[in-house]
Amino acid sequence: MTVDMRPSIVLVVVIAALVTVGVYLMLERSLSRVLVGLILAGNGANLLFLVAGGAAGGAPIVGTTPIGRMSDPLPQAMVLTAIVITLGLTAFLLAMAYRSWQLNQHDEVQDDLEDRRVARRAAADQPSFTDADTEDSDANLDDEAAAVHDETDEGRPGSGRADEVTR
Repeated sequence: MTVDMRPSIVLVVVIAALVTVGVYLMLERSLSRVLVGLILAGNGANLLFLVAGGAAGGAPIVGTTPIGRMSDPLPQAMVLTAIVITLGLTAFLLAMAYRSWQLNQHDEVQDDLEDRRVARRAAADQPSFTDADTEDSDANLDDEAAAVHDETDEGRPGSGRADEVTR
């Protein structure tokens, strides 16, 4: 007797829909939408674990169920862990959304000063920092490679540094 291990196409579509809608909502700026997205994505992940666990079987207790007909307890344990993690993140996001509503009368996450600075530089096509390695210089790569020194020897006695501590 063989057990059919193929998942139902309806469950696969439901999992894909839950995760897709969850990720879409998590990319929003409103904390309440992020919260709903987190819950949907968490439920999709829980269904994925259960579907990946295979067909249901008997209790995994040796002596009560034949070994070939036992269900795998690992997916159930993983789903239980995922439920606890999702519950903790939900409580944290609810607290953040409530505090944001108390302070600002909305739960939308605003850009901070650094986000605006990065967006302004990106719009002007400017680098956000100066990189000494990519600056234009007269030396080519062969000259730079010949001038490279070992930085691990700089603090040791006899390395030739001028600021060396003498005993």
